Amino acid sequence: MLLFSIITQNFIYSQSLEDKNVLVVWGGYKPHQPKLFAKNIINWLKKEKANIHESNNLNVYSNYDSLIKFDLIIQSVTMMNLSSKQEKNLTNAVKNGVGIAGSHGGLGDSFRNNTAYQFMIGGQFVEHPGGKVNFKVRMLKDPLTKGLNDFEIFSEQYYLHYDPNIKILATTKYDGNTYPWIKDVVMPVAWKKMYGKGKVFYISIGHDPNEFVEYPEGWKLLTRGFEWASKN
Repeated sequence: MLLFSIITQNFIYSQSLEDKNVLVVWGGYKPHQPKLFAKNIINWLKKEKANIHESNNLNVYSNYDSLIKFDLIIQSVTMMNLSSKQEKNLTNAVKNGVGIAGSHGGLGDSFRNNTAYQFMIGGQFVEHPGGKVNFKVRMLKDPLTKGLNDFEIFSEQYYLHYDPNIKILATTKYDGNTYPWIKDVVMPVAWKKMYGKGKVFYISIGHDPNEFVEYPEGWKLLTRGFEWASKN
């Protein structure tokens, strides 16, 4: 498989997960269908010829020596809790070079009581005004979004508390129909960031994992994010 990298703004976009060690972790809030998300991602990773490890148990975060061997962690876990040891192991693994990536509540609403984890990810879900609504996703200029078009989607339009240190890749704007005081507020939909030596990628769409089938621009950005976040 042809490999090449684009170096820009101190970020490296690696375009292959072949032979990379990838951990897929899923669980938590059932309406987010974490098992289906994991299945879809694992099927894609098989085509990419990655070395895949799967866990639906947070105990996988209990052993730092095992975590540090992965190139990438793809997580789909919503509204659960990490122990202090698990949080320390995970954040230290990323700080020391392991990538982490995911979507929607599976990364952005995973552990509401674990602020060190939220500091690492770069944001936390706080509301989705109106529930599932139609909204537009606007792509910003970046190697990860090159050639991708803006698109409209029917999903939960996440309102997030986010770190000003993130590199925003895509945004959305609120119409104010549910909460008039947030009319025209622009919110990140996707971002990338560094956490120590590790890379973090997040996209907020994906309440239903099949949204990534229905909206291919979202899928392309998601999978490019996985590739980018993987350890070099």
